[in-house]
Order: sequence, then C-alpha cells, then structure tokens
Amino acid sequence: MIEDFDGWYAELRPSMGRALVAWCGDPSVAADALDEAFVRAIERWDRVRAMDTPAGWLWRTATNLARRRMRRQGLEGRALRRQSSGRAEDEAGPTGDDVDLRRALLTLTERQRTAVVLHYIADRPVREIALLMGIAEGTVGATLHQARSLLAAQLTPTEVTATSPDGATP
Repeated sequence: MIEDFDGWYAELRPSMGRALVAWCGDPSVAADALDEAFVRAIERWDRVRAMDTPAGWLWRTATNLARRRMRRQGLEGRALRRQSSGRAEDEAGPTGDDVDLRRALLTLTERQRTAVVLHYIADRPVREIALLMGIAEGTVGATLHQARSLLAAQLTPTEVTATSPDGATP
C-alpha cells in the first residue's frame, strides 16, 4: 500500500502526463484531465492508496475526464462553426518532434492506443495494463503486437528508388 501521496505524485506525474498526451493528442486536455484526476485521488486518498493498482485508477479517471473534455470541445467547435459566416477556421495541429508519432497513435483503436501509451510511455507492466483494461495479459501482448505493426507501417519511411534520366536504376 502506498502511504505518501507526494512521492506517488512525483513518481507518476511525468510518465502519466506523457502517456495521456499521446493517448488523446492534445497537451492541454491531457494536463487538465491529469491534474483533475490527481485532485480526485488526493480527495479519496485512503481508498485509492489501498487499491491493487492506484496508477490504474488514476489512468482510468484521467482518460474519462479527457474523453469528456474532447467530446465537449467537439460540440462547442461544431456550434461555433455553425454560427460563423463561413470563414475558414485556423486549426493548429500538434507541434514538436513527435508530430508523426502523435498522428500515428491517433489512428489506432482506443484499445491499441491505451495499451501502447501505458506500456511504452507510462512504463506500466503488462500485468497492470491487463488489470486496468479488464483483459488478459496475453490479450495485452497481442494488442501491443498489432499496434506496433500498424505504427511501424505508418512511421517507416517509404523507400524511394532513384532513377537516372534514361529511366535506369543505378
């Protein structure tokens, strides 16, 4: 059982933050959802710290909050577009070194994306991921394998064959 909330927070915040950004694709939504999840955790600390996987509870709470916020933003965005006079909206995409990875992660199913970000970004063990997702450990492994294959296909640069002006390959 975890006793110290501050230590738990300090250990978990960085990896869960990166994982949630990768999962939802929006750094501000991820930060807000994770902060709210930690607030809820400290409010229920006696119960949360006694759980088998407190990090799993935190993840589930944060993803539920992020999902709600993204849904609300989508509804608000559609309402604003209906009210606008047909002006083109300037929508900024993600920035930074991991743009391709973020876009690729968002093409995965929610189950695949959850398994990938929990395992590779939040550094959670397969056993804990299985408990959190409510699936068998073998299913987590299979899901990770499928997701890696899909990500590799999207992130591997396509091979371009150079041709000379006469059409022959060098």
